[in-house]
Amino acid sequence: QVQLVESGGGSVQAGGSLRLSCAASPVIDSCMGWFRQAPGKQREGVAAIYAGGQRTKYFASVKDRFTISQDNGKNTVYLQMDNLKPEDTAMYYCAAGTLMACNTWSFSGPERGSRFETWGQGTQVTVSS
Repeated sequence: QVQLVESGGGSVQAGGSLRLSCAASPVIDSCMGWFRQAPGKQREGVAAIYAGGQRTKYFASVKDRFTISQDNGKNTVYLQMDNLKPEDTAMYYCAAGTLMACNTWSFSGPERGSRFETWGQGTQVTVSS
């Protein structure tokens, strides 16, 4: 079973950038996703990557600001977050699943991640205004 370790969270001012990393052991799974959960809110999918890193999906509110990518040689998935807003403040989690998890990624509403099988411990992102 894949094990996931996130890093790269921190505190920034609005408009700033952060890059989150998710190290997968032993290797990246078929579908990798980033999710976030703010206090008192449901978990929501931010982005997903699959097909060896060739295909991606994004939550509408981050599509033009966040970029998901993967380095197969390093077994690491990244989430580059630019132009951060206070509403991006949350705990961010990396998740892994089969290809079905990415193929069924919800576009009709927030993706909740029910088909993702493995989760990291999370890394906190705080954006101040």
